[in-house]
Amino acid sequence: MVQYKWVALSNTTIGVLMASINGTIMMISLPAIFRGINLNPFLPSSFQYLLWILMGYMVVTAVLLVTVGRLSDMYGRVRLFNLGFAIFTAGSILLFLTPGHGTSAAMYMIMFRMVQAVGASFLFANSAAIITDAFPSNERGKAMGINQIAGLAGSLIGLILGGILATINWRYVFLVSVPVGALGTIWSYLKLKDQSVRRKDEKIDLPGNVTFAAGLTLILIGITYGLMPYGSSSMGWSSPWVISAMASGAAMLVAFPFIELHVDQPMFNMHLFKYRGFTFGNFAGFFQSMGMGGVMFMVIILLQGIWLPLHGYSYSSVPFWAGIYTIPMMAGFVLFGPIAGALSDRIGARLLTTLGMSVSAVAFILLTLFPYNFSYPPFAATLFMMGSGMGLFGAPNITAVMNSLPPHYRGTGSGMRATLQNTGQTASMGIFFSIVLITLTAYLSSSFNTALAAAGASVLIPVFDKIPATSALFSAFLGYNPMQTILGLLPASFASLISPSSLAILEGTHWFPLALAPAFMKALHASFYAGAGILVVAALLSAFRGKRFVYGEETELKEKMQQTTEAKLSSQLEVMRDGKK
Repeated sequence: MVQYKWVALSNTTIGVLMASINGTIMMISLPAIFRGINLNPFLPSSFQYLLWILMGYMVVTAVLLVTVGRLSDMYGRVRLFNLGFAIFTAGSILLFLTPGHGTSAAMYMIMFRMVQAVGASFLFANSAAIITDAFPSNERGKAMGINQIAGLAGSLIGLILGGILATINWRYVFLVSVPVGALGTIWSYLKLKDQSVRRKDEKIDLPGNVTFAAGLTLILIGITYGLMPYGSSSMGWSSPWVISAMASGAAMLVAFPFIELHVDQPMFNMHLFKYRGFTFGNFAGFFQSMGMGGVMFMVIILLQGIWLPLHGYSYSSVPFWAGIYTIPMMAGFVLFGPIAGALSDRIGARLLTTLGMSVSAVAFILLTLFPYNFSYPPFAATLFMMGSGMGLFGAPNITAVMNSLPPHYRGTGSGMRATLQNTGQTASMGIFFSIVLITLTAYLSSSFNTALAAAGASVLIPVFDKIPATSALFSAFLGYNPMQTILGLLPASFASLISPSSLAILEGTHWFPLALAPAFMKALHASFYAGAGILVVAALLSAFRGKRFVYGEETELKEKMQQTTEAKLSSQLEVMRDGKK
């Protein structure tokens, strides 16, 4: 008979596997998806669809996680976890059936991604709590480590399947999640047991839910639209809508903790922050997500837009190969994740998480030393180093946070942890994209002008001066041949002004990456420095988290010691009685 703890781990691992496959398969398949729905990357409006397909999922999960965690403590974690599987699978089927073309298809896709996000929020909010309920405290780190291996395996599967299926039909990439989701739904309904500790007469905190959801939604929407062009500016941070959304959202989030302190049954239990492991672990996880959330996109843009074309890869193939060339980062995570999780069961999380964040911060600094046409082996070693740091941090940090909670607050606490993590990841996208776009705006025009003059195509300088940085970034990310796209949009009179030799240079695989590289590398290095600084903050928070702590373990230890002492005294009394006889 299989022990229930392994049944619980297998169920939650299937959920993580499905979500992680979905994440990377979308990233790799976006070029095929945008070509399939006939969306032009150089139209000014196109960048918002890219952002919403990527970030809409994060916005919805970040907003729902705390509420779902609270509902799970009230109505049962397993019940809502099972529902999450079913909703996620339904969202995947809807994405496969996406109707229409162009902007209408993109809008449907964004909505169906949000359906997936609702299901994902049920899975993310409960998986760590279900594992914590099922495993004893001396095995939870190992279980979390195994669970995270599934996440990385899913990421690798997504990269490979996305690269293969996207070449056949872009719709097939959404079907991959369906059999996994169907298996997970059936398996969880049949086998999972609700072991949570519930309190009677629990109520939903309506003021807290409304304030938090509205505030966080406004902040995250403001970040998203802040990355889009506004008027003559390459970014939208000066837009009155963005400013008012950010200000209103910030005001609500400032008011939120004060509301929660005066509600009888708050959704975001501020009293949980009295547990040191919970507080420092959550904020360390927030800054870790903020530092790392956007790095994969920046590295993939570097590979797809510059390095791979310069090394002979066709534009149509670079999304797939970019995923393959980032495998060393995943390998580092897979290697050190379970080792760190098992070690944390014995020595706690402080040393491992602090070391992990420090190693990753150093890896960020090392990445700033690479030129655009780097040698791959040392670059791969640096990615492996960064992934190793993430592996040292991940499972020990989650285990420490969950160990610090009373059993009846594990759903709420898990939702709070996942919310901070997803919010940090969404903010990371905003931070990294903003740094890159601001720097590109400052240097891109002069970089292109120099390259055009050298190619004998100075006539195109006025055209390139009007191309926003978002379009250059978008085309690099989606694996298009940018010059063929740009020249295809120009009147025929322009083509007649360019010599055939110059035209051949411009449409080759080398011209655009060489023109983009000087400006993009300045932007990329600035973002890497910012990432290193953020991870240093995460390392400091990890260092101050305190010694290993498991809620209730001290009481259990005292009871065992008392029972042992009583047993010894009873044995001694029996010996004394026997001696008197």
